[in-house]
Amino acid sequence: MKILVTGGAGFIGANFINYMLREHPEDKIVCLDCLTYAGNLANLKDAFANKNFLFVRGNISDRLLIDAFFEKEKFDTVVNFAAESHVDRSITNPTIFLETNIMGTAALLDAGRKHKIKRFHQVSTDEVYGDLPLDRDDLFFTEETPIHTSSPYSASKAAADLLVLAYHRTYGMPVTVSRCSNNYGPYQFPEKLIPLMIQKALADEKLPVYGNGLNIRDWLYVEDHCRAIDMIIRNGREGEIYNVGGHNEKQNIEVVRTVLARMGKSEELISYVADRAGHDLRYAIDPTKIHRELGWLPETAFDDGIKMTIDWYLDNTDWLDDIRTGAYSYYNETEGNRFVLG
Repeated sequence: MKILVTGGAGFIGANFINYMLREHPEDKIVCLDCLTYAGNLANLKDAFANKNFLFVRGNISDRLLIDAFFEKEKFDTVVNFAAESHVDRSITNPTIFLETNIMGTAALLDAGRKHKIKRFHQVSTDEVYGDLPLDRDDLFFTEETPIHTSSPYSASKAAADLLVLAYHRTYGMPVTVSRCSNNYGPYQFPEKLIPLMIQKALADEKLPVYGNGLNIRDWLYVEDHCRAIDMIIRNGREGEIYNVGGHNEKQNIEVVRTVLARMGKSEELISYVADRAGHDLRYAIDPTKIHRELGWLPETAFDDGIKMTIDWYLDNTDWLDDIRTGAYSYYNETEGNRFVLG
């Protein structure tokens, strides 16, 4: 297959590219990324050494460029990771989330339909379902759970999902959607909980925890997620949604304490801060459908995954330092401009 991976210089996209190049050496992987603050060419260092990998810098919202790109490359499959994804940023500036997550997805869909791709896969989030009460651990998100968004970010992702599914119903476009729980692992930008806590702990700075820290998230190791998407694009039923969850529910404060313990740091570094506006209480996914239809189950227990994740960041402090100092952004600009789409 020839697969276009949008947003492939980001956290999950880069892990997916590295996974696919390793597991499917016969496939050609093309990464399209506009290198916003969360994109990092260093995430793709190993991929650049592979003859079946191509990086192109471009914005998914630029319809003329996207159409020309599809015409030239003739992709079989599109996996759309490209998205603005940080809830706090969406509260501060919703507009960019609407432009990228909705209008960008629409541009990709139109190009994919015009050029008759064989599969369009939309990578979404469990946040489109809203949240669950903390005192009902018997409740889980299924694919039939109604959409009930809590932030401009989740609303933009829900809108994109509905658009993807509408293209299947209206045009017969071969699409699938996956909705995942919180991912963790290598290359995650340190605005997210786990890498942020690691970065703060390394510097012996206060670790900010929203509210009382009792909000619950279901944690999914990123490589398990990559394996699920691989299964869906090859064998998933067209027009279907697949929930991808880790069965690893943890309170935020549990995760923070685990990071501190693994790093040998004191819990006195924890600092409780004002809660996020509209903060969801609990996410929990039921992955029965993807297990029943495709045989997928998460393979990485949280205790194992968090150890591997922390160790990766400790072994790659230069990666964190480049983000802290902004050096990665300079590298993106100087190197990324060599691959501009247009």
